[in-house]
Amino acid sequence: MLRIISAALNDQLFFKIAGHQLTVVEVDATYVKPFNIDTILVSPGQTTNVLVTANKPPGKFLIIASPFMDSVVPVDDVATSGLINYSGSLATSQISLTAPPPQNKTDLFTKFATSLKSLNSQTYPCLVPSTVDHSLLFTVGVGLDACANCDNGVRFVADINNITFEMPTTALLQAHYFNKTHGVFSDDFPGNPLIVFNYTGTPPNNTETMKGTRLYRLAYNSTVQIVLQGTQYVAPETHPMHLHGFNFFEVGRGFGDYESKQDPLKFNLVDPVERNTIGVPTGGWTAIRFRADNPGVWFFHCHLEVHTTWGLKMAFVVDNGNGPNESVLPPPSDLPTC
Repeated sequence: MLRIISAALNDQLFFKIAGHQLTVVEVDATYVKPFNIDTILVSPGQTTNVLVTANKPPGKFLIIASPFMDSVVPVDDVATSGLINYSGSLATSQISLTAPPPQNKTDLFTKFATSLKSLNSQTYPCLVPSTVDHSLLFTVGVGLDACANCDNGVRFVADINNITFEMPTTALLQAHYFNKTHGVFSDDFPGNPLIVFNYTGTPPNNTETMKGTRLYRLAYNSTVQIVLQGTQYVAPETHPMHLHGFNFFEVGRGFGDYESKQDPLKFNLVDPVERNTIGVPTGGWTAIRFRADNPGVWFFHCHLEVHTTWGLKMAFVVDNGNGPNESVLPPPSDLPTC
């Protein structure tokens, strides 16, 4: 068993071992139906467990991780490597080599993503919500804002639904728990884009975003569907989106603009993969579902550190329930103040 953890900041990485198949059995600490593949993809924050069978003659085999980027955004296209050294191999044994996939190998990313299915067994059932209380469409992307002191008079920003998140000076959970949210955050984050356009076509001329600390409120135990729509603003690319506090199910994905009438007909509500970080494809969309059964305030953000810094994030505030163990716990008595 090999557990692969991506601690990368701004790169999604292909991973492969020369001459060996990888049997994928788990992602983000949830079991999947096992399948064989020679190359996997891990995004920042994701984990993947694979079985590797040491069935080759004694020797040395190259392990390689290399960046994936299928847009015009420049990346440091340098692979990192390691070795599997079989017992009994000689010091003079040649290393079995393998080449990294092309940096823009979109079809390999898609093949891996669509091969992931929940185990959905009696012991490990797939509890995907069959109905939704909140159906949300979130556009994700990068924009440019005017900046008098910046080169060329502009600076990069990132956004969800054209809103660049501003970090508060008071902790969101603290403000929520003590019901002192005035001046800290509002709960009016839009469930649909404020500006409607051909998201994967020619973008509008105005690439500026709105700013705010705006959250989306959910009742305890409500069900949520989010369609994450990539955009062509400035530089289209894949966004690995991570949700704090919950796992979710990826029920669908595709390229182009999401079609609300046709695309749900193809959703997988039987054995969708369950995880906490998902890649929104370049020029495409991903649909996820989850149940809001964890009260509190939970960030939802791009796991590319540069995009999170630029503001590609928001948060859900989940209200307390009525039963036992359905409320946010009080802060500990020795919690330091700031």
